[in-house]
Amino acid sequence: MAKIIAIVGMTGSGKSEVADRVVKKGFEYLRFGQITLDEVKKRELKPKEENERPIREEFRKKYGQAAYAILNIPKIEEILSNGKDVLIDGLYSWAEYKELRNKYGDQLIVITVYAPPKTRYQRLENRRSRYKDDPEMKYRSFSKKEAKSRDFAEIEKLDKGGPIAMADFTIENTGTLKELEKKVNGVLDKIESKNA
Repeated sequence: MAKIIAIVGMTGSGKSEVADRVVKKGFEYLRFGQITLDEVKKRELKPKEENERPIREEFRKKYGQAAYAILNIPKIEEILSNGKDVLIDGLYSWAEYKELRNKYGDQLIVITVYAPPKTRYQRLENRRSRYKDDPEMKYRSFSKKEAKSRDFAEIEKLDKGGPIAMADFTIENTGTLKELEKKVNGVLDKIESKNA
């Protein structure tokens, strides 16, 4: 049976770094938040938090708190129908978690990536300089004020803590990229042995 791995965590925790390493193992990449960025481009706005947040909130007003799960399920189904494992980057809300858990049961494996706020905010301030070629705006920079504002909005309005608390595995990302890779490989080995 194909696997669905969802990466959860706060902005700047290293979700995309973990996702990149999982994708190298043959998983098909699906970024939930790409729907927001596509809408930002469609409306000819600049990709920044003050433009993105109203769009995220608009989608959730229209589809409910499970909006991004609902909007991405057709993409998940398409990937699964091609016999591939799915990597979801950016599962945010408790409602999204429940939507996917109800639909996919134990086929869904959630990995949370953790780093303390101070570490995350430092990473986010100069992230763009590290990733020059980024057409999908996966690695955007945020000021400390923007990042903190996003943290509060995601915790208070999205119940973002739920999926993080209910994750099947936790990866602490406070060291080097080499250390992170070792931790990711360790979790993937556990998942593989569990499904063998």
